[in-house]
Amino acid sequence: MKFEDLLLETGGFGRFQILILSILCLPRINLPMHFLLHNFLAATPSHHCAIPHQEAFVNLTTEEVLLISIPREPDGTFRSCEMFLQPQFHLLLNSSLQPENNSIIQHCKHGWVYDHSQFTSTISTQWDLVCERRGLNQATATFFFIGVTIGAVVSGYLSDRFGRKAMLLLSLLCSAVFGMLSAASVSYSMLAITRTLTGVALSGVSLIVLPLGMEWVDTQHRTFSGILTSIFWSIGNMLLAMVAYLVREWHWLLAAVTGPCLLSFVCLCRWVPESARWLIANNKVKQAHRHLLRCARMNGRKDFVVSPEALRKMATDKKPGESYSYISLFRTPVLRKISLCSGSVWFGVAFSYYGMSMNLTGFGLNMYLSQFVFGIIEIPAKMMMYVLVNRVGRRQSQAWTLILTGICIGANVIIPKSFTSLRSVIAVMGKGLSEAAFTTVFLYTSELYPTVLRQNGMGYTCFMARIGGALAPLVFLLDEVWRSLPEVTYCGVAVCCGSVAFLLPETLNMRLPEGIEDIEKTQVKGPPQISAPEGMPLQSLLK
Repeated sequence: MKFEDLLLETGGFGRFQILILSILCLPRINLPMHFLLHNFLAATPSHHCAIPHQEAFVNLTTEEVLLISIPREPDGTFRSCEMFLQPQFHLLLNSSLQPENNSIIQHCKHGWVYDHSQFTSTISTQWDLVCERRGLNQATATFFFIGVTIGAVVSGYLSDRFGRKAMLLLSLLCSAVFGMLSAASVSYSMLAITRTLTGVALSGVSLIVLPLGMEWVDTQHRTFSGILTSIFWSIGNMLLAMVAYLVREWHWLLAAVTGPCLLSFVCLCRWVPESARWLIANNKVKQAHRHLLRCARMNGRKDFVVSPEALRKMATDKKPGESYSYISLFRTPVLRKISLCSGSVWFGVAFSYYGMSMNLTGFGLNMYLSQFVFGIIEIPAKMMMYVLVNRVGRRQSQAWTLILTGICIGANVIIPKSFTSLRSVIAVMGKGLSEAAFTTVFLYTSELYPTVLRQNGMGYTCFMARIGGALAPLVFLLDEVWRSLPEVTYCGVAVCCGSVAFLLPETLNMRLPEGIEDIEKTQVKGPPQISAPEGMPLQSLLK
């Protein structure tokens, strides 16, 4: 007897599974509130050099003091990072006579003055992370994603070793502790360290939530459960916009998005059991037996009976197989091609997704509305892909959603900023397509790799995605070379990586490969395999 048969006897998909998935959606909602928090945590409001008081300024208005103290851009706005060496009083007579001699201009010497109309404070205003220190501001997001990358490697191994629930609870607890420490940071160094550690902890949450839920769901409902859980990521996106709108001070904003980790910890600790699959695989049959009986009772199958000996036999029946590692992904020709191409696709998907998600002010809407709209557009995108991948195939869906994402980003480079409505529509379309690409890539990759290497394959591709996520915020610094260079970079990477997807084999209506030999030979046609293999999430694991 296989575990799927046993699960069907307990009721398959009933009240027990609904309860587990509902509780696991709580941390899922909380994840994007941290992953995309940089948009509000490190927002840089309008600013200009602080001007020391002088006797000559007594009878001048604030606007006149700025006029004679700070040079202006060609569009008439005051420069953010420069000031005159000496007040230029002649500009009071004719403000259009901007000095052409740069020798009378210097960098800010007395700090900056910030516009606090939108944000009470951010880390930019707290530690003056502007102008020459702007790179440190963008690096905050990179530090977080470096932590997520490290956590993906560590938590995956530990959850297989010590159990899903134990590591999920530890990850939630550490997320709450490091999140609160981040909120209490008194220096930039402290914030950088604690945000990195928060990324490590949250990576465990994002990697474990999906498998723990999936391992309690029967094969028939696994696709539905994957999409349902993925939708709650989008709900978290929308909630982030509302929380950030209400909380404009960065310390309290960090505390507000960290607090739900404690609620998730309490609910999980009380109502969510350990994965029975993992317990049986690790010969912990007494605990598995107790959880299965509870599952059957909640699902109305009071006549369900299974002995611990039968569960023990399921554990001992597992044959030891060959040991595989990440190196195995590149040993044979076809598998090497799949790994190189899928790694590139994952990099492009994450790079473009976070490139758009962290550029809320560049598409014609205010940043709160952009965040909310970007979240809500993801829901129909996920539903669309549920139909599309089973009609036109995985390869075409993956390639064109990523290519069209790049085209949308590139279109907004060409469209003048005065066409606000058109730019907003194109941006929302691009965001929906980027989410569609992210939704597809999990399903597609889980079908490309054989069962013996599927976890290694997903681990490797998630690692490539994290590199893309870590580099995405740093690309914004390229606007010093050319204002549109960040968007051009996101566009180029998305189009190129999307084109690489055409080199991957189609998996629609193909039997899932079990061993490496199934990959190296022509795949055999069979009945559609919509659901993922045991323990593998479908539509999404993390963003």
